[in-house]
Amino acid sequence: MICGSSFGFRLERCLVTITVLLALGSGGRAQVSPEAPDIPAKYEASTSSYDYVKREVMVPMRDGVKLHTVIVISRGASHAPIILTRTPYNASGRAGRQASPHMLGTLPQGDEVFVRDGYIRVFQDVRGKYGSEGDYLMTRPLRGPLNSTATDESTDAYDTIDWLVKNVPESNGKVGMLGSSYEGFTVVMALVNPHPALKVAAPMSPMVDGWMGDDWFHFGAFRQTNFDYFTEQTTVTGSGHPIVRQGYDDFENFLRAGSAGDFAKAAGLDQLPWWRKMAEHPAYDSFWREQALDKTMAAQALKVPTMWIQGLWDQEDMWGAIHCYLAVEPKDHGNNMNFLVMGPWRHSGVNYYGYSLGPLRWEGDTALQFRRDVLKPFFDQYLKDGAPKADTPPVLIYNTGENRWDRLKSWPLACDSGCPAKSKPLYLMADFGLSFAVPEAAERDAKASKGYDEYVSDPAKPVPYQPRPVRFADGDAWRRWLLMDQRSVVDRPDVLAYVTPPLTEPIRISGAPVVNLVASTSGTDSDWVVKLIDVYPDEVPSQPEMGGYQLNIGMDIFRGRYRESFEKPKAIAPNT
Repeated sequence: MICGSSFGFRLERCLVTITVLLALGSGGRAQVSPEAPDIPAKYEASTSSYDYVKREVMVPMRDGVKLHTVIVISRGASHAPIILTRTPYNASGRAGRQASPHMLGTLPQGDEVFVRDGYIRVFQDVRGKYGSEGDYLMTRPLRGPLNSTATDESTDAYDTIDWLVKNVPESNGKVGMLGSSYEGFTVVMALVNPHPALKVAAPMSPMVDGWMGDDWFHFGAFRQTNFDYFTEQTTVTGSGHPIVRQGYDDFENFLRAGSAGDFAKAAGLDQLPWWRKMAEHPAYDSFWREQALDKTMAAQALKVPTMWIQGLWDQEDMWGAIHCYLAVEPKDHGNNMNFLVMGPWRHSGVNYYGYSLGPLRWEGDTALQFRRDVLKPFFDQYLKDGAPKADTPPVLIYNTGENRWDRLKSWPLACDSGCPAKSKPLYLMADFGLSFAVPEAAERDAKASKGYDEYVSDPAKPVPYQPRPVRFADGDAWRRWLLMDQRSVVDRPDVLAYVTPPLTEPIRISGAPVVNLVASTSGTDSDWVVKLIDVYPDEVPSQPEMGGYQLNIGMDIFRGRYRESFEKPKAIAPNT
């Protein structure tokens, strides 16, 4: 009513007051049209309460290709070291485990010990994957016969490190690298002509030789469960999908297909260059030898302190870390640059919880113990300004029989030559016995009267590597299949089992068991699988379900056609 009076000055003052109130009510923003889209052109969540800063940048390589890189830095960081991981598995995802305002929550579980001490964490997509430019090649070979370009994973690591130390002002200019599996492969590649700022490295279960014993083949036998990985990795730049199955049980699916090639063709994998390369190189020819990084490392100067990390039950990459350690060890004259760790873990298990593995239980979290007490001080020594020298043994192996870490000067402890002790033979005996004692002459004669033990193998009913149904999609079963109870196969008619009497004293096994197998077949080829098994007592009071358990200690497969040469397969003459 006052605003409607004839007193002009009051009306003016009232209007001014109303205008101010309207401005306060709208928060200083223009009104939104009812027709405006509800999804803005750009939205950025507030990160002012976060205890870290995340930067996503495109890092240029020497050929102009730019690689998507995620840098995570604790707020207020200064003179901090950098840990770099180069990945085909989505850098943004690796640096964003979960939505969290805390650096501990957003980074991977295995990074915890480094995050708590102010390390800068960097993840980068390799060429052609996710946010990076360029073309993707599976485990891109080094420049040379298989790579005529000017770049490879070694040069990309070099260029990335060079950019990081020049463009991350919070850093102290020192870089370490770690990663498992494929990410371990990129760590090894960075050790080829390494950047001077790369001060330390830890390849974990790295993919090193895909034919001899990592991922794709094991001594000539192709692993068909790789097919899903091929489609997930090489059908799109991001994350692809596994192959749609005809049935639930992969054992049956592969058997019905007839061969690996037939299965691949039916699934459309002939479209994938990587599978075609596999099919064109079934033997250990130059395609595989040129990519064998243990051979590459043997020819490299030892410049970067490196800790090779391996799980004792690694179901994917059991070859790489051990053979790279052995390849480099002759160059480590001071026994202070080349280190080996073997823990009671599955593939990449070092980065997760380590209380148990399958049915096996350990004393405490062995993975965290290692990361906190060994890996972190090792990295600190070379990356943290003023850090003390770490108490790192040349070899650290978890003694699974006694639940403790053993510190050693070298590995293996026993072998045919060059080791502290000689290898100890284990003899097959008559009546399917097994003994460390040399067979008596009478027993040898009795064995020779027949000369062999035999079994009938039906290709239509092969021995499964785990109890059926076999499903690669079952991640839990895949992670623990190397520890599965072998009683599921030991009584099959196509399996020969040789057993010792009950052991009266502990036996330590160190190194890779070597089998001297003399065999013949009525066919022209055969896959022979040999397993070394620990048979538990009938009663285990502390864990009753383990009574009689048959635990795999070591196993592998060998395709008979490669018995004389890995490069030139040769059919077996039947019955000879």
